Amino acid sequence: MERDSTVRRTRAQQKQQKQQKQQKQSLYYEEAAALNGLRSRKHKPEVSAGLLGESSAVLLLLGFVCLLWLLVLLSLQQLIISSPGLFNALRARKHLERITSVGPRTVGSPENEISTVNYLLDQIEQIRTESQTGPHSITVDVQRPTGSFSIDFLGGFTSYYDRVTNIAVKLEPKTTAQHFMLANCHFDSVANSLGASDDAVSCSVMLEVLHSLANLPTPLKHGIIFLFNGAEENILQASHGFITQHPWAQQVRAFVNLEAAGVGGKEVVFQTGPENPWLVQAYVRAAVHPFASVVGQEVFQSGVIPSDTDFRIYRDFGKIPGIDLAFIENGFIYHTKYDTPERIHTDSIQRAGDNILSVLKHLVMSDELADSSAYRHGNMVFFDLLGVTVVAYPARVGTIINYMAAVATVIYLGKKCRLTSNAGGRYMRDLACAACVAVLSWFVALLTVLIVALLVTLAGRSMFWYSHFYVAVCLYGSAAVGKILLIHTLAKNLYYGGVSGVDLSERFFDVSLLLWCCALLFLTQRGLCSAYVPMMMVVFPLASKLLLTKHFRARGASLQYSVLYLTGLAVPYVHIMFLIWVVFEIFTPILGRSGTEIPPDIVLASLITLATVILSSYFMHFIYLTCSTRRILAGLGSVFVLMFVLVCCGLFFPYSADPSSPRPKRIFVQHSTRVLHALDGTVERSDSGLWINSLDYSGMQHITPHIPQINDSIRSRCSEQLPYCGFPWFLPVKALVKKNWYLPAPEVSPEAPLQFRLLSRQDTEWGTVKMSFEAKGPSHMSLYLRPHAGASLMGWSFGDGTPRFDLSGEYFIFYSHGLDAPAWSFWLEIQVSLTGV
Repeated sequence: MERDSTVRRTRAQQKQQKQQKQQKQSLYYEEAAALNGLRSRKHKPEVSAGLLGESSAVLLLLGFVCLLWLLVLLSLQQLIISSPGLFNALRARKHLERITSVGPRTVGSPENEISTVNYLLDQIEQIRTESQTGPHSITVDVQRPTGSFSIDFLGGFTSYYDRVTNIAVKLEPKTTAQHFMLANCHFDSVANSLGASDDAVSCSVMLEVLHSLANLPTPLKHGIIFLFNGAEENILQASHGFITQHPWAQQVRAFVNLEAAGVGGKEVVFQTGPENPWLVQAYVRAAVHPFASVVGQEVFQSGVIPSDTDFRIYRDFGKIPGIDLAFIENGFIYHTKYDTPERIHTDSIQRAGDNILSVLKHLVMSDELADSSAYRHGNMVFFDLLGVTVVAYPARVGTIINYMAAVATVIYLGKKCRLTSNAGGRYMRDLACAACVAVLSWFVALLTVLIVALLVTLAGRSMFWYSHFYVAVCLYGSAAVGKILLIHTLAKNLYYGGVSGVDLSERFFDVSLLLWCCALLFLTQRGLCSAYVPMMMVVFPLASKLLLTKHFRARGASLQYSVLYLTGLAVPYVHIMFLIWVVFEIFTPILGRSGTEIPPDIVLASLITLATVILSSYFMHFIYLTCSTRRILAGLGSVFVLMFVLVCCGLFFPYSADPSSPRPKRIFVQHSTRVLHALDGTVERSDSGLWINSLDYSGMQHITPHIPQINDSIRSRCSEQLPYCGFPWFLPVKALVKKNWYLPAPEVSPEAPLQFRLLSRQDTEWGTVKMSFEAKGPSHMSLYLRPHAGASLMGWSFGDGTPRFDLSGEYFIFYSHGLDAPAWSFWLEIQVSLTGV
């Protein structure tokens, strides 16, 4: 009898639970009906809102992500069918091969100042001869400017240049023109690099664009100045010489700058303006193969990327607007010996030429160029969709759209708050708790991944991902996804034990929507055009959810609903995945040259976690629609453990000499002889050696086993009493590269030995000391200044005469010259202390 009684009680309890579940589902359908604006709550047939199976959920999400990633990768392919047209990529390639055939082209070298200059002048003369009977005239001017300026790049320094080379080519109608576009490239390169992508290919493209435009049968409305500048790698010197000194500069109304931060691939618009939205509109209308993003512009201008282009000089010193384009793919071999013409596909040249030719032609035929200041009204929001088309609209219109999206979100959430079942603020409390769970999962994921990155760094395996990027995705990505999933699983089973998965899925969709709305409002308030990204992440999911409410009410979490839900996320997600590709394509190579003080694994792990958080935001909805996550967690844990063990065992070496995809380690080596003088001019000591700087965090860890002489016993120590530690810094990067090595070596015998002398010293009427100096030596020299204790630098002969960018009491002056430059003469004015100088 006791057993029979127990069975009856159990059946009664099951019946009661079933009735409660049916009542709860009925209430849910009433809420859904209210959100759709139904005036009456009709009783619907009872439907079991089934949950997704674990395997189904995994296959759906993995398939969705992989499909979108495949679309992104396909969009990055050239996919250009070369056909005879205005721009001839094969002819441009011949220019590229000829320019790079002379070898590295450093400023002051015969290869840069003579060989390359003569080739460019010969080609320009051929174009002029060929187009003499046409409606255009070509004028050529070789400029060799001298000047100086200060710039807050790399911590700030002053630049002085003497007789660097510019080749300016003016193309205009034979009736002359008053307004000009400027097209800029540079033909110099860094030492030990052919500089095919940076920037010989751009000059090759410009030569062919000049050829195409000069031979047009109808005259252009305005003119174009093609500037082939020969000193960009010396931190933007030649462009400064042109825009501040050349008489043609006064007629320039806008510019297009062609640059590279990688080798080959597609050229991307990553800077425009300032303001002047008509330039973006011109690119949108004219570009044959568009590739642009305002997100890249705002990231670049934030200063987090340690690079700069001539765009800055024309913007800041010329006060003219422009468009900055650059190749960004494969930055691992940027500024290395691997930057060769063979790595640049002809399709890449064709698409760049098509774009630049069409955009320049459009601009010089436009009315805006004649009075560009009249069209300077605000910024533009612009982005391309998989390279197919560009979306662009004024930032002020974007602000209106953003606020409308935010209002729609408030209305959606507000309707839920007004439901009778949410009386007393119950919905708001539940939403706040769910938001806390989501934020907690992200915080725990970030903390976990950072701990893993720290352990990898301490184990001496930093930068294992440099040649094996997807290993980092598996290691850090599995840790991040696993932690997010674990926190939500614990919350579902322990905290939300009595709440149905359907209710929780709705709640966490609302949380994602709310958080993206907050991000939208924050970026909009900051005036950032990048706010279009959270706007897309609000509008598309919200619209999809509203459209699918009826379907979800009728069938629950069916496979069809899941597919339709993911389809609604496809547009914003594919664009965000493209942006994620851009971020990693730029930052991964940069971490190989960001200095010895920034742990790169911490940065990369943080970026992977951020990407995971962004992509997982609307996937939280699925966590609560899945029956179980046990096997998913087990799989992620297995992947993490396997990757962690393999990484710590040293299976993945950071660098590679694979000819098809090299990943070289960057080391800056200078053979120098140091002669240290006292203040009275006497020699205190001298030495000679190889001064070695590792440009990445790993230092000499991977070099010492192969060259035992380079070890920590020869680590150089900073002589604090000497300017810049008494070492020959090429650029002021002392704060980024603090670990360096000094290997004794024979004395240097330079072709142009340094001669430095004090010409005069005089006391001024206002109590300062003015000292004049003269220096003569190689084409590249650096001057470091630190006034004696108690004294201060009041003036000098550089720039506007006011010393700038005092770095901890030190001043850095970078000097370079072209051919046949006279001795470098300058003066300093110092406020003398009571104890003298």
